[in-house]
Amino acid sequence: MSFVDTQYASLVSYALSQGVRADRTGVGTRSFLYGAIRHDMRDGFPALTIKRLAWHQVVTELLWFLRGDTDIKYLVENGCNIWNGDAYNAYLNSTDEPHMTMSDFIKQINSGELHQDLGPIYGHQWRKWTVGHGGIDQIAQVYDSLRNNPFSRRHIVSAWNVGDLSSMALPPCHYSFQFYVTEMLGEKYLSLMWNQRSVDLFLGLPFNIASYGLLLHIMADAVGMIPHMLIGSLGDCHLYANHTDAAKELLKNKTSRYDYPKLSMSPSGYDVLFKTMKISPYDFKLNGYECYPTIKAKLNNG
Repeated sequence: MSFVDTQYASLVSYALSQGVRADRTGVGTRSFLYGAIRHDMRDGFPALTIKRLAWHQVVTELLWFLRGDTDIKYLVENGCNIWNGDAYNAYLNSTDEPHMTMSDFIKQINSGELHQDLGPIYGHQWRKWTVGHGGIDQIAQVYDSLRNNPFSRRHIVSAWNVGDLSSMALPPCHYSFQFYVTEMLGEKYLSLMWNQRSVDLFLGLPFNIASYGLLLHIMADAVGMIPHMLIGSLGDCHLYANHTDAAKELLKNKTSRYDYPKLSMSPSGYDVLFKTMKISPYDFKLNGYECYPTIKAKLNNG
């Protein structure tokens, strides 16, 4: 089993031993404060092997963020459904008209009859951080600083814009990330650490690990560096009560071993970030990805 799997399984196992407390969804959680993930990207891509990673959805969501997009149409068109519940709740809260079903809501989004913006969430803050009547493109700024001042301590992107929190469908769970450059034998290596206030251990964390691993690859490619360390600093780590059985099933797989897959990207990172977003999530592939099957659990939007 890969080291990321080992770290992840330890977090899930520890959560199972914690007391249950209430949460915003009303489902109940077993939670603890602070966990960490640490992975050397030179060993391979950190896709979990003790259950199947929803890779297509990971890529689609990250490209959506990098587009600066906050309307779920792009996600729906590309078969990514993880924001459907939050979008549907936002729609219900914004209208006095008779409520349509979730299914009809998504059909209307897909057809273009209806648009649902989620407010100034991740993509907006990354690419158009609200300042007066304009916006700051933090991704472009950090790209420039990595190229022109690589050893700076200020390669930071934040999504936690206090003035915008009340307008968001959901405040950022992973709220900031920082790049760090080292030089070895004449080569520059790029690391990324992300900070997360709220961590859905069973469904969310495998997604977050892969998403920031992909972002690290994209930015390293864009600035001509080698992906190095991926580090996650995790706040409220919780296992939902209705994920307990799935978590126990997951932990049965921890005695097995699969190798890390390798990532291949058709477009360059520079194209993804700055030239064009006319690329497909299918342009990013995990080669040699072997794993246990999907373990299903309910997404708690609440």
